[in-house]
Amino acid sequence: MPSPYRTIFAAPGSKGFSAAGFFGRMPLSMLGIGVVTMISQLTGRYGLAGALTATLAMAAAVFGPQVSRLVDRYGQRRVLRPFTLVAVAAVAGLLICAQQGAPDWTLFVFAAAAGCVPSVGSMVRARWAAIYRSSSRELHTAYSWESIVDEVCFIFGPIISIGLSTAWFPEAGPLIAALFLLVGVFWLTAQRATEPVPHPKSLHTGGSALRSPGLQVLVATFVATGAIFGGVDVVTVAFAEESGKKAAASLVLAVYALGSCLAGAVFGLLHLKGRPATRWLVGVCAMAVSMIPLLLAGNLPLLAVALFVAGISVAPTMVTTMALVEAHVPRTKLTEGMTWTSTGLAVGVALGSSAAGWVVDAAGAKAGYAVPVAAGALAAAVAFLGYRRLAKPVPTGGRGEDERHLRTEDDERVA
Repeated sequence: MPSPYRTIFAAPGSKGFSAAGFFGRMPLSMLGIGVVTMISQLTGRYGLAGALTATLAMAAAVFGPQVSRLVDRYGQRRVLRPFTLVAVAAVAGLLICAQQGAPDWTLFVFAAAAGCVPSVGSMVRARWAAIYRSSSRELHTAYSWESIVDEVCFIFGPIISIGLSTAWFPEAGPLIAALFLLVGVFWLTAQRATEPVPHPKSLHTGGSALRSPGLQVLVATFVATGAIFGGVDVVTVAFAEESGKKAAASLVLAVYALGSCLAGAVFGLLHLKGRPATRWLVGVCAMAVSMIPLLLAGNLPLLAVALFVAGISVAPTMVTTMALVEAHVPRTKLTEGMTWTSTGLAVGVALGSSAAGWVVDAAGAKAGYAVPVAAGALAAAVAFLGYRRLAKPVPTGGRGEDERHLRTEDDERVA
C-alpha cells in the first residue's frame, strides 16, 4: 500500500471501520440490480422490476438524509441499528411476497420501506472527518480511499448479485445484499471508539443542512451526474444486447468503474494546492466531455475504452465533492450533508435510467447515449452557475475560522 494510505490507517480503529463500511456499502450496488433480476426471473415483467427499483431509489432519497440527520444528533449506533433492522425486514418481506406471487401493491410497500437503508458511506466518511479534521492532506487521502472502496463495490456488487440470482435462486441476490447490510452496520456500530460524537439538540439550529447554498449547488449538480450514471448503465445493457452479447454488459460497466477506481487511487497520492472548488468544476466538466465519445463507439471494445477514459474523472470529482461538503456544511450536520449528495445521485440515477430507457425504446441503443451527454452538459452548466457559491469560504465550526482564512489566502497565492 502506498505511503499516504499507510499513514491514514495508522489511526487506531481505522482499518476496522473502513472494512465494516465496505460490507455495509455492498447493497448499494447489489440491491437494485438484484431486485430487477429477481422480478424478471419470477414474473418476466421488466416494467414491474424497473418500477420497484425506482421506488427503492426514491424512497432512499427521501429517508436517507433524515436518517443521517438523526445520526448527527443521537449518534451512529443509536440510530443505524434500528433503521437497518427495519430495512432488512422490508427486504425480507419483498422477497417473500415476490416468491409467493403476492399482489403488486405489497411489493411496492416493502420496496418503499426498504428505502430507509442508511447511507453507510457517509457514516464512514464522517469517522474519517472526525479523525483528520485538522489535517486536510490525510483527509483528502482518506476520502480517496473511500472512493476506491465505492468503485470496488460497483465492480463486484452487480456481478455477485446477478450471479447468485441466476445460478442459485432468484431471491439470492437481494437476500445476500441484505445480509451484507446487516453485518456491515452492526460491525461498524460496534466500534464505539471511532464513532463521531453526536451533537446535542441545542446545537442543531438553522434547519436542514440543505439550507447551505454551497450544498445546494453540489446536490443539484449531482442530480445531473446521477442521470449520467443511470443513463450509461441502461444504454450499455441495451447496446450489448443489440450487439448480441448482453452478458458482456456487466464487464463493460466494470471497466467504467475500474477507470474511476484507478484514478481515485492516484488522486489520493497527490498533494494538491489551489481551490477545491476549481478542481471540482474541472472534474464536472471533464465528466461531461467524456460522454461525447460514447455516441461514436461502434462496437463493445471501443465502448469499453471510451467508458474507461470516462471513468477517470469520476472518483477525483467525488473526492473533491466530499471535501466541499465539509467546507460548506456545519460540523453538527456533516453526516446529513454528505448523505444529501448521495440523495442527489440516487434521484439522478432514477431519472437518467427512465429517460435512457425511453430513448432506447424509441430510437435504439446508440441514440440512448444522448441522455448521458445531455445530463453531462446540464451538470456542467449547474456547476458553472454555482461556482461562486462554492468558491466562497463559509464558517462551519470545523477546523476553525483562522485556519480556514489562512488556508484560503495560501490557496489564492498558489492559484
